[in-house]
Amino acid sequence: MEKKRIALKKLMAAVEKELLHKPNRKTLDRLSLLVGFQDWDSFQDALQGDADGTTNYQT
Repeated sequence: MEKKRIALKKLMAAVEKELLHKPNRKTLDRLSLLVGFQDWDSFQDALQGDADGTTNYQT
């Protein structure tokens, strides 16, 4: 029973650590693509400024 308690405690610590982990740049870029932006910077500009997703598709 003690081994199970220790294993559960280690598992919970690992889950908490992963939940607090900040996603890397590649992950943020991919998430930005899902909402219509070319990269994380473009998405941040739209959130904090006047840009929107249409500026990503202008040539």
